[in-house]
Amino acid sequence: MNLKGAEIARYLARPDPTRPALLIHGRDAMRVALKRAEAVRALVGQGAEEEMRLTRLPGADLRKDPAQLLDAVKAVGFFPGQRVVLVDDAPDGAAAAVAAAIGEWKTGDAVIVVTAGALSKSSALRKLFEPHKTAVAAPIYDDPPGEEEITRWLSDAGLHELPRDAMQDLIALSRALNPGDFRQTVEKIALYKHGDPAPLTPAEIAELAPATVEAEVDDLIDCVAEGRAREFGALMRRIEGQGIAPVTLCIAALRHFRALHAGTSDPGGPGTGMARLRPPVFGPRRDRMIRQAQNWGMRALEDAIHQLIETDLTLRSSSRAPAMAVIERMLLRLCMMPRGGR
Repeated sequence: MNLKGAEIARYLARPDPTRPALLIHGRDAMRVALKRAEAVRALVGQGAEEEMRLTRLPGADLRKDPAQLLDAVKAVGFFPGQRVVLVDDAPDGAAAAVAAAIGEWKTGDAVIVVTAGALSKSSALRKLFEPHKTAVAAPIYDDPPGEEEITRWLSDAGLHELPRDAMQDLIALSRALNPGDFRQTVEKIALYKHGDPAPLTPAEIAELAPATVEAEVDDLIDCVAEGRAREFGALMRRIEGQGIAPVTLCIAALRHFRALHAGTSDPGGPGTGMARLRPPVFGPRRDRMIRQAQNWGMRALEDAIHQLIETDLTLRSSSRAPAMAVIERMLLRLCMMPRGGR
């Protein structure tokens, strides 16, 4: 049986222990590993390895000794409970051994979980699992987790009520992070909210999401974008103390002002434009950038972007001008620029 669409995530969260085998395959090794861990945990629980209810077999070894898989499936454990035999990174050459074990499988035997990389349509493993009446094939695509899957992860961790705006931020975050980082972020959020009856907020997600820019750089660019010239000098000295390269600072400023311009030029307004940004921004940070975009206006932002590009070219050229002084003067000019151009 070949799973499709949303049923893939649902089945891997609650695999059927009465089915003899499960194939999890996909191009992204991290996504496959996460789904494998989820499925195995659902079948045997947390302490299975210590209780010898989980047997691991390298897929490549089945070519040399195909009988070891059937032996592991039929073995009687010392502890009661469901058992799993995990075959990792199985090549197509292991299909014959897996087929033999499935053919001999009886109720009470260990469930076989096989993982593999990207498999073509002509793959022997796919040809074994997909048309099989009782074995299950679960292809893992590069799509980020959907709302249903995120809700289930949070619910399993004890968070049962999620406001719509918080869910939208989590969905956006899932598209910006790799699968491992996003799953860790969800676990961090669940731990942070443990015992807290208040609903999860976009501000909390913003605080717990992985940082994408140095905090000191963020502070300085916000100071420039908001025209807080009195604070500029102290923040600039702090940046110099951090050892951040002038080119890095210029690139971060250019990225920020381009994001503001994207928000301002969106037909739906700055709020809609900011929601489309990749990587996404969340909570108070997004609200702050919306205000900055509204205060600047499109023409002033275009002028600022032009000046930042010229500065970037100067920093990368053979100019003998002190690089940090060049970027400092440029940012100070932006800090004192008139806003509100349309």
